[in-house]
Amino acid sequence: MGEAEDLGRLEREVLALERRGAVSPGAKERVIREELGLVPVRYYQLLNALLDDPRALAHDPVTVNRLRRVRDARRAER
Repeated sequence: MGEAEDLGRLEREVLALERRGAVSPGAKERVIREELGLVPVRYYQLLNALLDDPRALAHDPVTVNRLRRVRDARRAER
């Protein structure tokens, strides 16, 4: 079993949602609640943890690396 296969269904769905790209914040929150059954705060906690998870990187390197760059740029602005 490969590393990416170790990701749970919810973790894969979070990455898939991020892979879709930009949608309006209100629409994204609605998708997070309706499709994933999460409150946005929990979604972003899970997403942030995934960015540091080697299994997520193996599963979707383009999305994870893009989100890491965004996160790092925001941290540098502080």
